[in-house]
Amino acid sequence: MTFLEAAGWTVLMCGTASLFLTITRQVTAMRRSKEVFREEMRLLRERLTAVRASRRKAEESTGPWNGTRKFRVAKKLIEKGGICSFYLSPHDGKLPLPSFTPGQFLTFNLNIGGRNETRCYSLSDSPDPHSYRVSIKRCVPPRGNPDAPPGLVSSFFHDAIEEGDLLDVLAPRGAFTIDPTEGTPLVLSGSGVGVTPVLSMMKSLIDIKSRREIYFFYGIRNGAENMIADDIRKWNSLNLSNVHVHLCFSHPLPEDTKGEDFQHDGRVGVDLFKELLPSNNFEYYTCGPGPMMQSIRDGLAEWGVPDERIHDEAFIAVKKSVAVKAATISFRKSGRSLQVSGAATSLLDMATEEGISIPFGCCTGGCGTCMTAIISGKVEYESTPKIHVESGSCLPCVCLPDGDLVLDA
Repeated sequence: MTFLEAAGWTVLMCGTASLFLTITRQVTAMRRSKEVFREEMRLLRERLTAVRASRRKAEESTGPWNGTRKFRVAKKLIEKGGICSFYLSPHDGKLPLPSFTPGQFLTFNLNIGGRNETRCYSLSDSPDPHSYRVSIKRCVPPRGNPDAPPGLVSSFFHDAIEEGDLLDVLAPRGAFTIDPTEGTPLVLSGSGVGVTPVLSMMKSLIDIKSRREIYFFYGIRNGAENMIADDIRKWNSLNLSNVHVHLCFSHPLPEDTKGEDFQHDGRVGVDLFKELLPSNNFEYYTCGPGPMMQSIRDGLAEWGVPDERIHDEAFIAVKKSVAVKAATISFRKSGRSLQVSGAATSLLDMATEEGISIPFGCCTGGCGTCMTAIISGKVEYESTPKIHVESGSCLPCVCLPDGDLVLDA
């Protein structure tokens, strides 16, 4: 082998060794990278598992619940105007509480003297992760009939329910609501204890410092009934240029000072809206006695406000008798039947008059407590249900039979 051949072989061998070393290093690096990759994937899987577990736990504690849930009365506060507020905390201690949409209500299942009673009461505060608040007015006999019995459930709350007591509560529901994050100008009006759902709306808007143009009207007899005086003082102290608060006293006391304790004599109505609003281009939310809401609805319609911008809520339905065709209604569970003809208000009223028990809450088609299965036949709704009605069922509080009908009640 010549010198040149030997030199070439040496170079070739050295090059091969260098290449081999390079490949070895790359393979080792790849193996290490694969191990690092596997370790990273393992850690990622662990993180995902932890996140999913955390999310499930959060959903369990903050998602709406099915059926009733036990709540403890954490605080009972006597307000003005015969109203009492109840602050409710979950008995199981799971927090935060599910939020709700301002304007919604809670449904309570109660046992009073061996009778099961269901009632709905508006949430009267902005969402709080620790408690819910409802404000309940004691229902007294009307002035024209002082011998009539007082409200059964409202009296029970005022007289029998104390701090520490447990209540069975259904999750917040109801369609009389606003989205606080929207920008549409609002008119919120309430009378007496009917202020509670619009109060929840107002407090939620104040909490998020909404820039919407907001007019808030509250109608009561006098200062002795003003359960939200402290709230109003707080709102006024903020000097918000987009928030306009107006109190209407129908029967002011001698000590009530106009301009300080209230701004307007009389009741909340469309004539006042026309006087104070820059235009009719608002969304209107009203809660109070039926005649007040009907008057405002009619007045707004005459003012040219589209029906889709007028919203109201009633927990005591103003019912009108309507003509129904002759029919037989059978109640399968009760083993009872009745003949219908002439005029009627609702299936629920018919059943109640016959001593047939159907659980109910709001009586306005908003809570679903009275939902009953239809075995055969059809119904007609006198007012549109505010909740989804399951297929094959009806809400007896707002419907009438459309011919012969068999109910699972």
